[in-house]
Amino acid sequence: MTAIVGISAFYHDSAAALVVDGEIVAAAQEERFTRRKHDPAFPQQALAYLLSQAPGGVDAVAYYESPWLKRHRVRRSLLGAAPGGAEAFRLALRGGIARPDGTERRIRAGLRAASLSADLPILWSRHHLSHAASAYYPSPFERAAVLTVDGVGEWATTGIFLGEGARITALDEQVFPHSLGLLYSAVTHFCGFKVDSGEYKLMGLAAYGDPGSPQTRALRELILERLVDVREDGSFVLDMRYFTFHRGGTIIDVQRWERLFGMERRRPETGGAERYADLALAVQQVTEEVMVRLARHARERTGADALCLAGGVALNCVANSRVLHEAGFDRVWIQPAAGDAGGAVGAALAAHHLALRGPRPTAPVPDGMRAAHLGPDIPDGAVADLVHRYGARCTSYDDFGKLAEEVAGELAEGKVVGWVQGRMEFGPRALGNRSILADPRNAAAKSWLNSKIKAREDFRPFAPSLLAEAADAYLEPPVPSRYMLLTTRVRPGDDGSPIPAATHVDGTARHHTVEAADNPRFWRLIDAFRTRTGCAALVNTSFNVRGEPVVATADDAYRCFLRTGMDLLVIGDHLFRQADQSAELAHDSLPLD
Repeated sequence: MTAIVGISAFYHDSAAALVVDGEIVAAAQEERFTRRKHDPAFPQQALAYLLSQAPGGVDAVAYYESPWLKRHRVRRSLLGAAPGGAEAFRLALRGGIARPDGTERRIRAGLRAASLSADLPILWSRHHLSHAASAYYPSPFERAAVLTVDGVGEWATTGIFLGEGARITALDEQVFPHSLGLLYSAVTHFCGFKVDSGEYKLMGLAAYGDPGSPQTRALRELILERLVDVREDGSFVLDMRYFTFHRGGTIIDVQRWERLFGMERRRPETGGAERYADLALAVQQVTEEVMVRLARHARERTGADALCLAGGVALNCVANSRVLHEAGFDRVWIQPAAGDAGGAVGAALAAHHLALRGPRPTAPVPDGMRAAHLGPDIPDGAVADLVHRYGARCTSYDDFGKLAEEVAGELAEGKVVGWVQGRMEFGPRALGNRSILADPRNAAAKSWLNSKIKAREDFRPFAPSLLAEAADAYLEPPVPSRYMLLTTRVRPGDDGSPIPAATHVDGTARHHTVEAADNPRFWRLIDAFRTRTGCAALVNTSFNVRGEPVVATADDAYRCFLRTGMDLLVIGDHLFRQADQSAELAHDSLPLD
């Protein structure tokens, strides 16, 4: 038995993953434990969780990229941008870029703090190889093209690989500073959202753009004529006069962009985001076209009929859907933790299969990510602790079926429910274990959830979780989407969408198809709601408020519940009603930090 811990750290979204004999056993993001969103620190608490799942100990550690190659890229980029990059280069030197062995020291310090041997071998992966491994090895494919697209790793920004059996072979790559992910982030920044976390807001805003308007067409042409030259095979070249990230600047030359687009950059945290919807749509269209061309090129290079996707751009579910339908592949599998957190999984898998030459299972499993339920469970006694510490009041059920019926009835009456069950999801999506749920038939629920529960922008959509066997009644086409990484059109009824609270302004939904085998309890709840209402779907959004990570523990969930307008909280077999809790606790709001 060989146990390998994969680590992604020191940039954003640090995480750790445990792979035993090539199978993913556990994985978690550090932010869920520290409550610091996108925490880049060494994943100390995530590692402690993994060790609790590895009674036989750990044989090796795998890091998701090469600090030596990253140093080379940063030094060459900043020095090449002289004199503009001189100050950034000095800051990078002070930050330790001149000593990539500092990464190893930081890792070993974290291992010692976890009581692991100082002599434990560390295996160094490559950033895009880690993404590729995270996508290919958990997939059900024995042969597949693999496409990885993100901001930047060491040098690569895009990679095309071939996965065959237990091997992955690199075929093509695009290198820094030419990056589709950074182009999308640049527009994210110009529209007033935060880079590395606001890109999904830009994708949501794009649906409010007018695809037939002269302005959208003009903005798209400006992007293609002035910012990026896209070739037929999906390769591309950015015009670096408009960007500053390669010389240590924020990301763009703001004045140049304002002259180009004839509008000012939106100030962060101000209103008026809708004025930038056509620009958001224009860059979304360009991104989709590049992704489709890259995927077609990957098919030509590999001759494979299956495709695996990873890298931060693979979280763009609208682009993923176009790839699924237009790139010519029979089957597509997307890593649910497609961003850098998933690099921890990929590093461990690459170490097992490529460095140690471990085999894949004889017959690839349908989903090696185990429905992404890889994080900590809610321990026995957690609810009793809430009762003891806070005087929390709840009703406990011996029969889960009766609990599901009760909650379904409350949802049908318009109540909002926090839902915590089993192991926490790994990756950015809530898939029914750390979720906030509502009735999708109520069109007003969208604004209510955005303003009163999530405290976020009103243009942002919510996803439906629906029984997989009922998908055809709601979606056209009814594409399976177990990880909420695709979009499809909602099938309209006589009075419009049958699930308006989970239908975006353009008539689509980022849907989640729920299989009973993946998540029995969540499936039973939706089925109970169907029995009561005839609707086989629920609004499902992550259990957190704006600026906070998704809740991990019962304590996190209870405190978030008290701070918001949620009506009910379910933790395991226990039901909490907001009206039953102490008014003092609700007033004090038990801050999460």
